[in-house]
Amino acid sequence: MARLVRYPGPGCVVEFMQGNQPQLAYVVEEQSGRLRVLTQNRREAKLPASRLLPWSGPAYPANLSRADTERLLDSHVAKRRELAAGIDVLELWSMAQGEVEQAKAEWFAELLWADPDPDQVAAMGRVLLDCKTHFKFHPPEFIPYSAETVESRLVEQEETRIREKLVGVGQAFLKELWQSGNGPVDVDKLRAKPDAETAPLLAAMLKARIADPDDKEPDLLWRELRRGLPEHPYLALLLAERWGIVPPHYNYLLDRAGYVTGESWAEPYADEVAQLRRRRDELDAAIDPRPFVSIDAATTTDIDDAFVAKCDGEAIRVSVAFACPAVHWDFSSPLGRAVLDRATSLYLPEGTSHMLPRELADDIYSLRQGEPRPALILDLRVDAGGEPTLTGLGFGRITVAANITYYQAEERLSADSASCADMAADTSTGLDRLDWAASRDLASRLRERRIRNGAVIIERQEPEIVLDDGDTPQVRLEVKEPTPAAQLLVSELMIVANELCARWAMEQGVPLYFRTQDAVLPKDAAGVWTEPEDVYRVVKHFGPTLLEIQPKPHKGLGVPAYCPVTSPLRRITDLINVAQIQRVLTTGQPMFSRDELESMQPSVSARLEAVGKVQRFRPRYWKMLHLLQNRKASTWTGVAVDECGGLVTLALPDAQIFVRAPRDMLGEKLYPGQRFALRFGKIDPLCNEIRVAEAHEEEADV
Repeated sequence: MARLVRYPGPGCVVEFMQGNQPQLAYVVEEQSGRLRVLTQNRREAKLPASRLLPWSGPAYPANLSRADTERLLDSHVAKRRELAAGIDVLELWSMAQGEVEQAKAEWFAELLWADPDPDQVAAMGRVLLDCKTHFKFHPPEFIPYSAETVESRLVEQEETRIREKLVGVGQAFLKELWQSGNGPVDVDKLRAKPDAETAPLLAAMLKARIADPDDKEPDLLWRELRRGLPEHPYLALLLAERWGIVPPHYNYLLDRAGYVTGESWAEPYADEVAQLRRRRDELDAAIDPRPFVSIDAATTTDIDDAFVAKCDGEAIRVSVAFACPAVHWDFSSPLGRAVLDRATSLYLPEGTSHMLPRELADDIYSLRQGEPRPALILDLRVDAGGEPTLTGLGFGRITVAANITYYQAEERLSADSASCADMAADTSTGLDRLDWAASRDLASRLRERRIRNGAVIIERQEPEIVLDDGDTPQVRLEVKEPTPAAQLLVSELMIVANELCARWAMEQGVPLYFRTQDAVLPKDAAGVWTEPEDVYRVVKHFGPTLLEIQPKPHKGLGVPAYCPVTSPLRRITDLINVAQIQRVLTTGQPMFSRDELESMQPSVSARLEAVGKVQRFRPRYWKMLHLLQNRKASTWTGVAVDECGGLVTLALPDAQIFVRAPRDMLGEKLYPGQRFALRFGKIDPLCNEIRVAEAHEEEADV
């Protein structure tokens, strides 16, 4: 039987690597370690002997004709391929485990054949070279990998295979998808549609880029996929909408905030919710007999505050009650951790998403009319000068006498009656027992006192965004009938309650989360501002509000300290603060120490900021879509509020947004408050881009 040749010379069959594959050749000439060979591809080549694979042979006469050499090579190629096809390389790897650390191809060939010839050794070498997941080639020997290394390399190999396939299919598909035009596309009609393996991977990639466009880990893959497509900050979102894997006008901000809308997120916590209902029903606390009333929008179901007020000579006595889910709350439970992550409720034109499971927010702890509920109750006295004094803070149960709307409250607050005794009795709700005249006077006193203390009060009518049903919703901006007296009463009650709870916490040494705004405001900033130019002038002096453990002034509100407690069904800071207060009132000790609140503060602030961006930016998207849908049919009033760097900032009072226009478009004279009729050119709600095309000064009202 032919043997391997140690020093190949003319007439010897050899193999070398070319293009990551073994190639067969016949040595025609050898000189000082350099070979001239005829390859299996009928080509002559020169190569050093160091490039040869370590299984040369067999040897033949050196003077074979070209035709005989080619036939010889063809026969060896066929034989070695046939032999390699019959080798179970994984079985060989199993046999080699624990037997050798490394071995030549001959050793592995001897596991199958008693006296292997050069073709059998070469076939074995080819198989081992090809199985890079299980063997490492360190010439002239092969090293079997360990089981752990094999598993890792198999995963890596599969990832590489999928990546290469994804790029190959995805590039063509995304390019064709982009070139198909705006709007949803019939994917079945595209030539380059992805198969069952690549489609979900490509969809997952697009969704990942929507949620985190700055993620560096898959960035190289995304660059390969989007090659040939334009640079667009929302390219992944636009492609996903055209593909149909997300709906039109998709709220990508939710993905970036990691916030799940709807009620599906709460399903895993159904048992906890049921337990909270049982514990609420088992609560043994006296019911406060006072006729508390809540004032909310007609659509509000998560009612978390109510009040009662009455005259006491020149003073006014007020009690404010807050919903108290904290009475049984466990922040460390699965539900508690999920609520910490949600951080706040969202109220968007598309619908409401609660911080708490809806059953808790709308039912179990909501201050619904006629149903006993646990509550934190704050009693205060407001003197004739509007100075509030805390007279009591306790925990108990209340039964709200009436849930009324802002419009119903406005009607009573705007009545000419000196007291509720002059109004028609409403025995079905108990509203006849509430002193509406005192309530009206209370709101005025509290606001005037804050203004004296430097408060900056902004009054502007925010339009309601209404979305008509359909795949392409028509957006309407509706201005509701104002309810200034009711809005003032509710806002002042909430501010004074938060201020007095902050005072109490400071006096008692109870750690809470405080909202602070230590801005330096101009002396003339205090007051009530309604005109756009005035609002812009004073607001630009505001600094950011911060969430801190240390109480500090809130300059914009005109209060020395402010801790949010009035919305425990809607905001995580309020829920934590109410839990702190309730626990101190009932046990003498807070739920969290100062150090624990400080350690939680960065994550709480981060979640509030992330989810808050959705609440701030999503309504602007719909407003800009409304402008886009109506830009050809309407002009919009713009009020000049600021000039900087050749651009003028204009407020749109009807939409409550700001736009910019070139200075030279607005004429020679320009002053704050100047009004223009605007027409818009390009509007891109997604990119937050709007361009003023025309501006004509409006005639001043005489």
